[in-house]
Amino acid sequence: MARSRKQMAQINVVPMIDVMLVLLVIFMVTAPFINPGQVDLPSVGKTAQTPSQPLEIVIRESGEYLLRNRAIAGDERMVTKAALAGEIAALHRAQPDQPVVIAADRSVRYEEVMHTMTLLQNAQITRIGLLARPAP
Repeated sequence: MARSRKQMAQINVVPMIDVMLVLLVIFMVTAPFINPGQVDLPSVGKTAQTPSQPLEIVIRESGEYLLRNRAIAGDERMVTKAALAGEIAALHRAQPDQPVVIAADRSVRYEEVMHTMTLLQNAQITRIGLLARPAP
């Protein structure tokens, strides 16, 4: 009767362990000689100029425009759509670095906001933003 020989699959891990131990010794010996890089952190300083308060254009659901100058407390006035560009341009000449933000009611069509942004860009105003409130 012939015995069938089964092959036994074995993996010899001793050479792999030897290589890992050699690498571990190399890293342990060389680690103290490596200087960590220095990180230059920015320092916090005071700016010479305080940021200017924005000029706010509020677009109501009814189609009314409210112009609110945050730099001057209590300066709010209703303006028509035709007079908006002229009013903004006059205020922009007085304070050219003042940003302009657009705040629209939730139900105002997006086209109306885009049209207002186009009016501002035609009046050579470059700092335009959209004012959003997070959902409750």
